[in-house]
Amino acid sequence: MSKNHHPDSRAPRDPERRNLLVASAALAALGGNSLASTALQDEGGNNGEPAGNPITPDLIAHAEKLAGIEFTPEERETIADTIAEQIQIFAQRVKAGEMPNSLAPAMVFKPMPAGRTLDRATTDGDPGVIFADPGKIPGNDRDIAYASIADLATWIRRGELTSERLTRIYLKRIRKSNPKLECMITVTAELALRQAKQADRELAEGHDRGPLHGIPYAAKDIIDTAGIRTTWGAAPFKDRVADRDAWVIEKLQDAGAVMLGKSSVGALAYGDIWFGGRTRNPWNLEQGSSGSSAGSASGTSAGLFAFALGTETYGSIVSPAMRCGTTGLRPTFGRVGRSGVMSLCWSLDKIGPLCRSVDDTALVLSVINGADPYDPSSVQEPFNYDPRQGVEGLRVGWNPAWFEGAPAADRKALDHLKQAGCELVEVELPDLPYSSMLIPLFAEAAAAFESLTRSNQDDELTWQSPEAWPNTFRQSWFIPAVELVQADRVRRQVMNAMADIMENVDALATPAFAANLLLITNATGHPTLCQPTTIDKNAPHGFTLIGRLFDEGTLCRLGHALESRFKAHQQHPEF
Repeated sequence: MSKNHHPDSRAPRDPERRNLLVASAALAALGGNSLASTALQDEGGNNGEPAGNPITPDLIAHAEKLAGIEFTPEERETIADTIAEQIQIFAQRVKAGEMPNSLAPAMVFKPMPAGRTLDRATTDGDPGVIFADPGKIPGNDRDIAYASIADLATWIRRGELTSERLTRIYLKRIRKSNPKLECMITVTAELALRQAKQADRELAEGHDRGPLHGIPYAAKDIIDTAGIRTTWGAAPFKDRVADRDAWVIEKLQDAGAVMLGKSSVGALAYGDIWFGGRTRNPWNLEQGSSGSSAGSASGTSAGLFAFALGTETYGSIVSPAMRCGTTGLRPTFGRVGRSGVMSLCWSLDKIGPLCRSVDDTALVLSVINGADPYDPSSVQEPFNYDPRQGVEGLRVGWNPAWFEGAPAADRKALDHLKQAGCELVEVELPDLPYSSMLIPLFAEAAAAFESLTRSNQDDELTWQSPEAWPNTFRQSWFIPAVELVQADRVRRQVMNAMADIMENVDALATPAFAANLLLITNATGHPTLCQPTTIDKNAPHGFTLIGRLFDEGTLCRLGHALESRFKAHQQHPEF
C-alpha cells in the first residue's frame, strides 16, 4: 500500500464548487438523454439551470471525454438546452435528505441465472455434527487456544474445559498481543465473561445450543452490536453505536457463542489501515494483514479467538486469509443474511467465517446460514457436509494458464486432489470484458457513502492514497449511467458463462488470484474456500477452491482432503 496521505496536507476544497462540477460533468456524461417534464422549477428561477453555472455546449464537450463518447455541435446545443431538468431531479433527491446506509436499492441481485436450476454435488450430511475425538485436553493454554472449534466443543462437553476458562485464555492472549497486531478495535471482556458463564450454566442444566455453545469469537467491526461501538474502521464513525444487533450476531447468540469483541477492519471495508493503526500479519509484524477482514484473519491466525466473522465484497476474506494463513469460506451471495452490517456494495457484499480449519468453517456456516427477513437479497438454502464422505469421483476444473508461474504448492494441490480420487477437467473462460464488473462496485460504494463525499468528511479517513476510497468515491461520480447498466449486462454474460462451466465440473481449483477469478466469482456470487497449503519462512501460501452456487459442502469436502495432506493448518505463528 502507498504511504498514508493525511488530509491536513491537502489544500481545502470548496464543497459548493465541487458539487456543481460533479453534478454538471456527471450529468453531461449521461449521454444526452433529455426529459420532457416541465413541472420541475429551479429555486433560482432559471428553468432548472443551476444559478451562476450555465450548462454550455463547451461544458458538454469536456464532459464527453469523461464518458467516452462524442457528440456533434448541434447535439451539444440540444443537450445544453435540456439537461438542466436532469440536474434538478438530482438536486431534489439530495434536498430530500441523506439515505441510511442500510437502505438497499430496489434492484436486488440474485446469483442464479435465468433458466438454470441448483445442482449440488453434496446433498446430504449435517455440518453441525462433530465426529473426531480430539483425545485428552492439552496441558497448556497455548495449545488449547489454537485447538479447533470441534475439539474445544468436545472438551467442554466432556467437562475437561469450561467456556469461562477458554474465554479467559483468549482475553489474556488479546491483552498481550493486540498492541502488536492492532487486530481488535473494541474488546468486550465483561460481556464475554457473562456470556461464557451463562453457557456453562446452560450446559450443566442439559441445555446444549449446538457446536458453537460456549465458543469465543470476534466480529468484524462493520457488524452491528447493540450498545457497543461499531466503527466501520473509519474516523467519521469511530463513536458510532448501534441500537440493535445484526442478524448474524443474533444467530450466534442463539447458538451460545461468546463474543470477545470487534475485530479491526480497514476503513469502510478496504485494506488493513483503520483509524487506530494498521493491522499486522502475525507471521510477519512488518507486514499488514491485508484487508478488509484484517483483524478477523490476524487474530484467528494468532490464536486470539476460536473463529471470527469476516465479510467480502472483492477479496476481503480471501486476501487476508492468504496473507495470515487462515481458512476462509466466502459463501454464495445471499446465503447469510446481512441486515445490521455496513453496506459497501449491496449486490456484492457477503458474510463468512475465518477459521483455522476447513471443518471449523462448516460448523460456523451451519449456524449463520439462512434467510434474513430484513435483507432482500438473502435466501434460505440447505447446507450439507460430512467430512467422512471423501472426494472420490468429484470433477475438479482447472486451466494450465492459471498455474503458469504459480508456486509449486499450487501444482501439488492439484496432484493431491487427483490422488484422492478426483477427476481433473480442463476448462476455459470465455473472452469477456471482466473489468467492467468493477463499475457496479465503484458506483454502489460511492452511493453508499455519498454523504462523506458531499460533506468533505472523506478527508478524515486515514488512508488518502489515489487507490483509497476517498478518491474512488469522488471518481465514481463520473461513471455514466449507461455504462453502469452495460456493466450489469456484462455481469449477466459472465453469470451465464460460469453456469456453463459449472455444469461440467463440481468445483474449480486455482491459485488465489489467477485469471480474474476473484472478481468473476464475487460478481457471480459463487462460493470460495481459501486455505493454507504451505508456510515457508513465515510466509503462508494458500490455495483456492470455487464451488457451484449454494454447494459449499463440496468445497469443504475438497478442502478437507487437501488439509489432511498438507497439514499447514497445524502450524502457528510465533511473534
